[in-house]
Amino acid sequence: MNSNFSKCGNSTVLVIDDEPGMRAALRANFLRYGWHVETASGVRDAARAVELTSFDLVVSDIHMRDGDGFQVMCSVLKNSPTTAVILLTAFGSVPEAVESMRSGAFDYLTKPVSFDQLQAAAARVMQRMSEKGPPVRTPKAHSDAEVTSSGIVGRSPLLLQALQRARAAASTDADVLIEAESGTGKELLAKFIHQASDRNRKPFIAVNCAAVPEHLLESELFGHARGAFTGANAAKAGKFELADGGTLLLDEIGEMPLSLQPKLLRILQEREFERLGETRSIHVDIRVIATTNASLAAMVEQGRFRSDLYYRLNVIPLSIPALRDRLEDIPSLALYFAQRFTTETQDSMPTLDSSFLERLQAHNWPGNIRELSNFMRRVLSLNREAIIDAQCFDREFRPIRGNSATPTAMPSPGTSIAMLERAHLENTLAMANGNRTHAAEMLGISLRTMRNRIREYGLPPRRYA
Repeated sequence: MNSNFSKCGNSTVLVIDDEPGMRAALRANFLRYGWHVETASGVRDAARAVELTSFDLVVSDIHMRDGDGFQVMCSVLKNSPTTAVILLTAFGSVPEAVESMRSGAFDYLTKPVSFDQLQAAAARVMQRMSEKGPPVRTPKAHSDAEVTSSGIVGRSPLLLQALQRARAAASTDADVLIEAESGTGKELLAKFIHQASDRNRKPFIAVNCAAVPEHLLESELFGHARGAFTGANAAKAGKFELADGGTLLLDEIGEMPLSLQPKLLRILQEREFERLGETRSIHVDIRVIATTNASLAAMVEQGRFRSDLYYRLNVIPLSIPALRDRLEDIPSLALYFAQRFTTETQDSMPTLDSSFLERLQAHNWPGNIRELSNFMRRVLSLNREAIIDAQCFDREFRPIRGNSATPTAMPSPGTSIAMLERAHLENTLAMANGNRTHAAEMLGISLRTMRNRIREYGLPPRRYA
């Protein structure tokens, strides 16, 4: 037995877990070693406890039905900055561990956790308090930002309003449609809903409807029997089947072929489908979250999307604001990305000068958070200074605005619309250094549409990655 751990007669711990068995086991073990123990069954219960009492230690599960451990930690540290927080999760990952420690956690343990592990972590808390006094935390770069376990960073009113609506949606079992611009974090919002729901211990399965070739999409979604088509040498479960009990994300739903939309409508209504080549119906219990960067209502008017499918998907409509509408979040996001990238590369964290952050906020970021993330990676990869300032911004931002290659000149007035579109496409591809994905985001079209346009206008596909 660790001597530091055993001398806990005057120490208090709050145990938070929505599983009664785990909560009871942790409570019994802490009591065994002389701790004063209180328990909470979730985020709301914990919030009330920390408002009334200051604890030496808080041990919290991360994934709970009414929220996550990061919310608990923010509430704890706001009320009692000297309290040590240990987070537990059954979904351990290096990024989540890093984010836990950055956000203020004293330690991070992955379930199933033995009490010996927890004992050792709690002993370190007691040793540190006895030797150095209560834990002192250096203010984190984004400590004033809300950071969800799904990776959404920010505190702007529009973002917090979107998260509040997403939490409300998560408490239901209804399907969700997220319409927002490319690069705003639609998939992160979908993961946030999944993690905040009762389905968070079941799979989260994502499929990009624009990235899968049209002739393979039906098999990808619904699965197939052995011999269903040429090359089907074995039976395969589709994404709907794999997501049973959890959440299925249909990314870029606007790219769903019209021929498949009636089958998707039937699944949404009946929660039943058949694999290709089979007649046996498979029933699934899933929540469907669909995302799009286009207006499905406009696509319905244009005859490119079925109205009945649109109304069936649009049970709870959500959005997430563009970065230009939440400029106050840019410093927090920049710091978040800088910390994440330097952790990946094991480099020292540079100081982001106020002049650099001001430059970031002056740009409207048409590619949204994805563009900002890529730009921060570029800046940190090519600049090893201890201080990143406005000069670094100016030096690295020029290649994004233009390209050393000379773009095709715009045609003269009277040129056909097709030629104008081709020229604009070539110019955009040149500005994106030939990257089709980035060019598609700049134009607000899907990757599939970009590929089709390159083929339609006879542009050399090998030139564009």
